[in-house]
Amino acid sequence: MNATPEPCARPAAAAAPARRRLLIFIVAYNAQRTIADVIARIPANLASVLDVELLLIDDCSQDGTVARCTALHDSGGAPFKLNVLSNPENQGYGGNQKIGYHYALREGFDFVALLHGDGQYAPGCLPDMLAPLLAGEADAVFGSRMLTRGAARDGGMPLYKYVGNRILTNIQNRLLRSHLSEFHSGYRLYSTAALRAVPFNLNSQGFHFDTEIIIQLMIAGKRIKEVPIPTYYGDEICHVNGLGYAWNVVCQTLLARVQRFSIFYDRKYDCAPDLGSGPYRAKLGFMSPHSAVLEAVPAGASVLDLGCGGGEVGAALRAKGCRVGGVDIRPPAGIERLDEFQQADLNDPAFHPDFSRYDYVLMLDVLEHLSAPEEVLDRLFDPAKRMPALTIIVSTGNVAFIVTRLMLLLGQFNYGKSGILDLTHRRLFTMRSLTRLLEQSGFDVLARRGIPAPIPLALGDNALSRCLVAMNRVAIRVARGLFAFQLIVIARRRPSLEYLLDAAHAKTQWPPPTRRIERQLKE
Repeated sequence: MNATPEPCARPAAAAAPARRRLLIFIVAYNAQRTIADVIARIPANLASVLDVELLLIDDCSQDGTVARCTALHDSGGAPFKLNVLSNPENQGYGGNQKIGYHYALREGFDFVALLHGDGQYAPGCLPDMLAPLLAGEADAVFGSRMLTRGAARDGGMPLYKYVGNRILTNIQNRLLRSHLSEFHSGYRLYSTAALRAVPFNLNSQGFHFDTEIIIQLMIAGKRIKEVPIPTYYGDEICHVNGLGYAWNVVCQTLLARVQRFSIFYDRKYDCAPDLGSGPYRAKLGFMSPHSAVLEAVPAGASVLDLGCGGGEVGAALRAKGCRVGGVDIRPPAGIERLDEFQQADLNDPAFHPDFSRYDYVLMLDVLEHLSAPEEVLDRLFDPAKRMPALTIIVSTGNVAFIVTRLMLLLGQFNYGKSGILDLTHRRLFTMRSLTRLLEQSGFDVLARRGIPAPIPLALGDNALSRCLVAMNRVAIRVARGLFAFQLIVIARRRPSLEYLLDAAHAKTQWPPPTRRIERQLKE
């Protein structure tokens, strides 16, 4: 008997896409009179497109804010599920935001909207502000009271606040090269993916938290969109010290700007995306160690680049007809730029390159990364060995550069992502200490140069940057140790003692022939 065939299994129905989740986060301090109205005005139709929850964090209010919110929760008077938390100690405006955003990340929300419990920002604008996030057009959306001409003053914004807002926003836009109409609105929506990309936990506990997180988003390359909102000023008490706030805003914006020049470093602004290109860029279009090497190495020479990075210098030398080999801890992305490559760590005691095939050895911005440069130089260029008379070109940052000296004078010593005080630097040099290091490692110094600051990298290749570089070069001629941003030394390896002794033996016949004959006759 034939078995009854099994019925064909029906394909499983496609699972419906999970609804995205929105957290409406309300910061509250002494908001007993206004909080119920703020919550009641949140549009209930948000539930048609999102799963919505409310989170209110009370920051040690001295009135009945918590009791009022608890009553709303118990009576079901809120349009969505309401969670009420109360800080045991006052955390400040910025501290409250940190807790709320951490809650949104921990609980897996997709978006978080910031509302104020004093009713200054209209909850009815939430659907319009959500639209760019839902459409994937932005990572953060800010409500702006300045987009509509005259709206801020018509809504009751005091003249001094309006003027201060415009002045501060203009300063910040100029420093950050941005184009926001307002930096100082507290009505904001973020995607939690954007929040994960920035270290907001390192920001201030105070009101300038809002400025710091905008700067972080800009550095991280996140898209910010502004939406016009109405302005409302009632009889609420302002808890912001205007002058102190303005000072903090300008300071933080300025510090973020100078961090791009490696003058200052703060971890909270170290949030630029990693593009895989490393912290260093070739400096071939202006006066730099790289361009100095191109001038010093003749066409057709054989060159070994120790610490070759991406191989840009090697490619430029090959264009001159040089043969170039490279050594680095990892293969460069442009390995085809080199004639040959060896993967090695210069700190590895087992690494002994063969210099016999090379005329020049480059160590550009390498010594400062070595744990013991004296030992590495002694090992690579062992004075006891017979080696060719190599020419070595070395560059490094000048720790005595005037900017570093001034920062020390002001009590600042900041490592950064690049520059003289790079976070990866293990040793720091002046021209004297670099010269002494090379001489004691068996080299005769042939030439020393000071290199100006890489201003074109910061300002672009334009008339201003070229003028500043020219001024820096003049200052270097006056006081190289003070005004040189980088140092470059060209040195040649001295003959080893073993070589000199053998050469002396080869040139000299000892004992002299007459004395040798006399000795033979006596014998």
